[in-house]
Formats: sequence, C-alpha cells, structure tokens
Amino acid sequence: MRTTFALLLAASGVAQAGIDDCDGDSMRVLQPVAHAATDARGYWLDDTRIRWPGQPVGARYRLVASTSATLQVQRGAPVAGADHGYALSGSENVPDDVAARFRFVGAGATLALPQDARTELRDLLRGQAMLVHEDARGNVIDATYLQTPGALDALYAAAADDDRVPLGATPGDGTTWFRVWAPTAIDVSVCLYPDGASPAIESVPLAREERTGQWLNGNPRDLRGSYYTYLVDVFVPGVGIVRNRVTDPYSVSLTTDSRRSYIANLDDPALKPAGWDDAPRPPALASNTEMAIYELHVRDFSIGDASVPAAHRGKYLAFTDADSNGMRHLRALGEAGITDIHLLPVFDIATIPESDCVTPVIRQAKADSDSQQAAVMAVAAKDCFNWGYDPFHFNAPEGSYASDAADGAVRILELRAMVQALHAAGLRVGMDVVYNHTTASGQSPRSVLDRIVPGYYQRLDANGNVETSTCCDNTATEHPMMVRLMRDSVALWARDYRIDSFRFDLMGHQPRAAMIEVQRAANAAAGRYVPLVGEGWNFGEVANGARFPQAAQGMLNGSDIATFSDRARDALRGGGCCDSGVDLFAQQGLLNGLAYAPNASARGKATRRDLLHAADLARTGLAGTLREYRMMLADGRVAPLSALDYKGMQAGYASQPGEVVNYVENHDNPTLWDIHALKLPQDTSAVERARVQLLGAAFVAFSQGVPYFHAGMDVLRSKSLDRNSFDSGDWFNRLDWSYTDNGFGAGLPPPQDNGKDWDLLRPVLRNANAKPPPADIAWMRDTFRDLLRIRASSPLFHLRSADDVQRRLVFRNVGPKQNPLVVVGHLDGDGMPGAYREVLYLLNVSPDVQSLVLPEEAGKPYVLHPVQAADGAADARAKQARYTAKDGAFTVPGRTAVVFVVDTKKDTR
Repeated sequence: MRTTFALLLAASGVAQAGIDDCDGDSMRVLQPVAHAATDARGYWLDDTRIRWPGQPVGARYRLVASTSATLQVQRGAPVAGADHGYALSGSENVPDDVAARFRFVGAGATLALPQDARTELRDLLRGQAMLVHEDARGNVIDATYLQTPGALDALYAAAADDDRVPLGATPGDGTTWFRVWAPTAIDVSVCLYPDGASPAIESVPLAREERTGQWLNGNPRDLRGSYYTYLVDVFVPGVGIVRNRVTDPYSVSLTTDSRRSYIANLDDPALKPAGWDDAPRPPALASNTEMAIYELHVRDFSIGDASVPAAHRGKYLAFTDADSNGMRHLRALGEAGITDIHLLPVFDIATIPESDCVTPVIRQAKADSDSQQAAVMAVAAKDCFNWGYDPFHFNAPEGSYASDAADGAVRILELRAMVQALHAAGLRVGMDVVYNHTTASGQSPRSVLDRIVPGYYQRLDANGNVETSTCCDNTATEHPMMVRLMRDSVALWARDYRIDSFRFDLMGHQPRAAMIEVQRAANAAAGRYVPLVGEGWNFGEVANGARFPQAAQGMLNGSDIATFSDRARDALRGGGCCDSGVDLFAQQGLLNGLAYAPNASARGKATRRDLLHAADLARTGLAGTLREYRMMLADGRVAPLSALDYKGMQAGYASQPGEVVNYVENHDNPTLWDIHALKLPQDTSAVERARVQLLGAAFVAFSQGVPYFHAGMDVLRSKSLDRNSFDSGDWFNRLDWSYTDNGFGAGLPPPQDNGKDWDLLRPVLRNANAKPPPADIAWMRDTFRDLLRIRASSPLFHLRSADDVQRRLVFRNVGPKQNPLVVVGHLDGDGMPGAYREVLYLLNVSPDVQSLVLPEEAGKPYVLHPVQAADGAADARAKQARYTAKDGAFTVPGRTAVVFVVDTKKDTR
C-alpha cells in the first residue's frame, strides 16, 4: 500500500531520472526550496523523540513537513506550505543509551512524536521537515531543521549490522548488484557507461528496501570493466529537492579525476599481477612492539630517482624496479631491522590532478631566496604533489600514482604490484588512512557522502554546520553507517591488497568502540593480526570524551591499538608543533642544547630544572610512556610516570608498550634536521649536527613500544625549514637516494605556514654549517642502520608487556643529583632467550665527553655491542667509550649513543 508521502510525491510533478541526466550537470535542482534557512538546532534522539536545546519545556511545538519543499516559515506568522503537521508532547523518559549518545546536546524541550507521525516517519525523513515553536495563535516563535542521525540509526540499524550484504557494485554469476545506502532519498537510479569517457548507455532505477534504507538492483549482466554513477533525488536544506549525479562511496576504483566509479570483482585474475595468489608475504608479527616503521610518500620515493625508468617515477610501479637506488635503500633498511613501510595515503585523493598535472620550472637561486617557493606555489593546485590527506573515495586506489588513471583496472593492478614488490623485499606494507574527515561536504562536486545522505556522515555543531576541527569537514565516525564504511574499507585493504598494518590520521576524533570494531574486521579479513596505530590527539568538539569515549591517548588501554606519543618527542626536539617567531629558536630540547648549550635566542631562558624535566620525559619515552612504570624522578620521588607532568597532563598514559608509537620526526612539522638548524647554536658544524640527528634516532630505537621513522631521517632530510609541506611540491619534499643533497637551502619555504617568520629563517638558510656534505649524509645512513641492527639484536629492546618493562628496564643516573646530559638505561635479560644477559645503553647529548660512575654496574663483564665494536662499524667515536669494571665507571664521547652488553655465553659470574 502506498503511503501518504508516496502519493503526494507522485503528484508533485518531479520528473523521474532518465539517461539524459547521466551526462548532464552533477547537480540539478528539481524543486527549489521556499524556506532558505539551513540551521539545524534540533536533534532526533531516536525514532520517537526530539530535543530542541535552549527551548522552554511545556511550550507548543509542532513538526511540519512538505514533500515538495514548499514550507514557508516566518516568525509571527503561521506556517504555510505544509502537507503534514503533528503536535508534539513533552517526553521525560529518555533511555540511558540514547541519553549517553546525546550527552553533548544541551538541555531544552524534549518532545515525543505522536503515533501517526511515527508511522509516517520513514517517509517524512525523505522530505522537508521542520520543528516549529508556536504561540497560542499558531504563529511561529522559532523554527529549525532537525539533525537526523538519531532517527536514521534507530530506523535502519539493520543496514549497519549486516556486513554479509556488500554495498557498492558487486559483479558475479552473470548478475551485477548495485547497493547504496540512501534512506532519505526520494528516488535513486544507476547510470551505466561503457568506459570512463563515453556517454551513458543506460539508466536503471533502483528499488528501495524499507528495512535497511538501501536502494538496490540486480542487473542480469556481468558488467565488470564498465563504469557507473548514481542519480540520487534527495531533499537538501537551503536548496530544495535536487538530483545529484554522484560516484559510489564504496567505489573500488574510478576513472580520471574520480568522475565515474569502476565495476570490478577484486578476485578477478585479470586484476592481479603475475604471481599474486602465491606471492610470498612476510609473516605477521606477534606483537606491535616487533614493528619498526619507516614512513614514506609514494611520489617522494621515486620522483627524483634517476635510477628508476622515467615512466615509473612517482608511481606505484617504481617499487617494482628492484635495482633502483630507492629499492636498494629500502632493502638495506629491511635487512637492518625496519619491518614495515608505512605509505602516506594511497586511497583516492581529491587534490591531485590525475591528468595533465603541471611540473613547475624552478630556476637556481640563493638558499634564502623566495623565488623557488613562488614557482612552486604558482602551480600548487595543478601540480602532481600532495600528501594526500584529502580523501575522495576511501576504498579506491589513487589514480595519479598509476600509469593510466583513466583505466580503473590499472590502479588496482599497479597498487597490488607495489605491495607485492615490497613483500618480496621482506617488508610489510602499512597504509595511512584518513576517516576523520572528507575533503568537502554539502553540495560540493568533491562531496560524495553528503550528496547521498545529507547531514548524516558529517559531524555537525549545535547549529547544524559541519565541524572542521580536523582541518577539513569532519566525519561522524560515531554514527553506525560511518563506522561501517570505515570498518568495510579497512577490511577491503587488508583482504584484497594485503595491507599489513594501518596508521589512522587524527584517530582521537574517532570512538574507541569504533576502532575496536575496525581491529576485529581487519583481523578477520586478513586472517591474521593487523596492527593499528594512530594519532591520539585530544582536541576539538570531541575532546575529553564530550561526545563519546575516544580513541585517544590514555583512552585505549587494553586495546592493543597504539597512539603516537609526544612526551619524549617534545622533550628531545624542544618546543611544540606550532611554535613560531623567536620560540622557533628559544625553545630548545634535550638534543639541541637546552640549558647546556644555549643558542643566541635561548641564553638565560632555561634552567637546570628544565633540563632535568626534559631528561625525565626522555626516559618516559624509553619506558614506553607507561602510566604505571615507576622510577626515581628528578625531584627525588619514586613514582609512576603518570605522576610526571607533561604540559598539565600525565606523562605516562599507556597500559602496555604496544600501545605507544615513539618518534621524533614524521611527515608533519619541520624535519629533525630543520629543527636542529633552528635550535642548535649556529656555529655547530655539520658533522656535529649529524651526530645530534643520530641521537634522536637512537632515543627512538631504544624506546619500548613501536619505533617510527620518517623517510629520509636516516639521510639528514631537510625541507628547507618548511613546517607544513603538504602542498609544497616535489621541490621541498625531495628525497635523494644518491646521498648527495639533503634538501637544505632550497629557498624560503612557502608563505602559508612560514611567511610570518621569513625574516628569521633567512639567516638560518644561509648558514653553511646546516648544509651537510655527502660524507655526513652517508655517515648518518650507515650509523642509522647500525642502530636498527642493535635494536633487532635483542628482544630486550621490544618487550611485550608492562610487567616485563618494569622488571627488566631500570634507569641509572636519575634523581636530583643526576648528570642530565647522559641518559642511561639498563635491560636485564635474565631468563629471556637471546644473546645478551644484560644491555646497558648510554646516550650523551652533550658536545663534550661525559664520565659517570654507576656502582650498580661495577664488576660486570661489559663489552661494547658487537655492532659498534665491529671493524666496519659506522660510528668510530662510539669505540672511544670506556668502561672500568672495578668501580663501574663509564666514559662516553660527546654526542654519542653507546651500547654495552654482557654476552650470555661469556658471562662466567
């Protein structure tokens, strides 16, 4: 039986979609709205209750609706143009789970829907509906749209729970199914195309499934290799009833610039590189702490590598060139101890042109010239580079990295070939994923989700505007269908591309519960454990659990999901992520001179107390940022790391070492080399700067937890002081696998994030000491690999449990009388399989030789670690370290990390 809504719609005069719509404008207004406002200050709590924050309880409220967008709402006058109207009564009883979900919504009128409205609700949500506060005469006092996720989730829970029915295009057995979740749509059709450019050959209506809100059609043909889009007729506040031609959120591939979705069965042999099914793959790791991650951008990896064939440079296929300089570099890292290559986003990116991208012409200029950046930024929107944190389609490979972006099959084949090549090199493949925001929302041509279900997938503020705290248009990963999209997407990458691990951008904006679901889905899809790590920053509209328990620092205990720790990072580097002005120089860290070697801007500003605190925070990182790990602090207390202050927060927050990622550099913010270019005294030589860089890597390598290294850190990578190179082109993001040039002095960095400090940066860029010669780059390359070999040589460097860390790791030289320039950690290997009964590492950040007497270490048969003692060891200075067994005295050369061991076989005590 047709509902009242359906009958009214049929009479509204809206023409049904046809094939002409498949090649027309991407948005067509079918019925303009009469009420231009778009605010949505009211909330559907579920399918029976509404809340309007700030409105008086006991007043007169009505829900009014129009199937043809004809509502006319004006204060002081009755509502006009409504074909539905329902009086609402007060509601006192809100279920606990609903109250918890909407705890961020302010107090106000909570209203119950009458029974007749409940019966029509599915249809009412497909039209224009507003909540009105009226006076006794029926005149409007106030009116607003309602945020719909609460009602949609209550009505269509089955859609979120049933993973057995795949969304998207599913070809097989002579039939191709199309399924799209569009519960508020008035009508949906699918447009079919023979290729990525030709006109449509057919428009096929989809049928609505009331239980799930999906629209579907089983086309009796195998349409693999074809392309499609959806035509979605839907009401959009402030616009009216529109017909959106839109790609599929579940697209597995696309044509050029994401104009059409590609139909594929990812099990099709034609979409697999030769040998894919039987290709060897590194085994899964037993614990997160077994990982050692190298973060790499696909284009950076090869665009400047002359040893790669020109057609492969900047592409997925560059990783298949086994004899290139870049692949030799990655293999050498793998042999030394790197386990995972984490790729910056390789899903479909909105901001990289996939055809006819521009390469800027950059003329040679002075190290502090602004001409280089001017050339880069003049074409930044059209060039071939972007970090890729602008998601368009979460499940499809990016086309700019493929040899032919127009062919949906090529993207799939070549991304798989890249993964296969890295696996063949013994390296696992991690993927950077960005589910916390979309590039655009609303009716933007780059909006996909919001053009299908307006107002559902994006997180809204109290006025119904999209939140943008993540930089872009935030997604509502607390809503079940957004959780399902994220869960399905990760499962696809793990299953169909053999991605071994994932890094989640701004994971703290996602619910802990959602991430637990994702972990289960990834493991099930891969048939093995899939490590998840992410940025657990706590900020924005979700901060401190305002909307849900977050996947943020300190909130993932017991989950085995790891967050990046800023505790040791900031202590070692100095300052914070967003410093500017004189603070770029004055905020020194433990590595670059805090209190002991002040630069001109820092003189007299730091004290011994600051230095002692930084040393304690560095030890926090070495101890895995564990909240319950106990040690003597600089003030003399023996306390857990949760009692140590970090910018008003607990320094220790993790329950297990596998829940923490340790790093001093990644793609964000200045590179470590550039940090030191700013903060070290300007007369520090290039040789000494390289040693400071190595110390930064050593703190990460020796830390309990997951070590994470930015590509190029091991070759002194510079971005010419650019603090945010996301769109700074190949010029500022260069990697040189010939080990000739580290990129420093490539000109002033682009003005967007750096321009206000140009006058301060100019003299730094002119400093010849900050431009390392090839010999220093090669030294860093080789000493970094030795660090990896040391870490890989003993399980003591990657303990799996907090109990083991507390039992086996103890810090020497601590408390108020310590020498804070030397951080010393002792690892006890008693009863643990491995070559070493004991390991003692000493990290001297001072430019000068330091001597310590450690009575606890007296009488032990310590020898220099075999890696550092070997004839071919890269760091000759480490061999100058001395140990006297009689009294436990150690002498450590300036700016040197040394490791002493007690060999299990030679220990005769």
